[in-house]
Amino acid sequence: MTTDHIRYDVLARDALRGVLKHVLADAAEHGLPGEHHFYITFLSNADGVKISPRLLSQYPQEMTVILQHQFWDLVVTDDRFEVGLSFNGIPERLVIPFSSIKSFFDPSVQFGLQFEPNDEAAVEAAPVVETLPVAAASDAPAETSDEPAKQGEGAEVVRLDRFRKK
Repeated sequence: MTTDHIRYDVLARDALRGVLKHVLADAAEHGLPGEHHFYITFLSNADGVKISPRLLSQYPQEMTVILQHQFWDLVVTDDRFEVGLSFNGIPERLVIPFSSIKSFFDPSVQFGLQFEPNDEAAVEAAPVVETLPVAAASDAPAETSDEPAKQGEGAEVVRLDRFRKK
């Protein structure tokens, strides 16, 4: 078997994380256009993730946040994003490295990305890009508004299994 010295899988994963980074940076600068909103699932116990002990006890392995109308102070850097959200009326600041992200989904256009989170001790698998079926988002909590999404107060946490193909 031929060895992939170029590591196309790593190049593809990094390129797709670049798409995610670009989308979040644009949202940080301009807000969310139209009906776009994001479900982002990450490993809550991964290196570099910073969430409160309260949230970590509720979501010890993975957590999904929704960026739609109610978030603030979205900051995107080369290796992570930070965002303010409110959980049950309690404001929280989350720091989420891109390497901890398992999936990204924008139900407004049925676009999704799935990643194998970085594990420094293991060889990383290539990312899987898929367009999720319309029915996958039907179980998701929905916020409706005639206005474009704006930064504000609040967030919602949902389980990832609502968005996986059955």
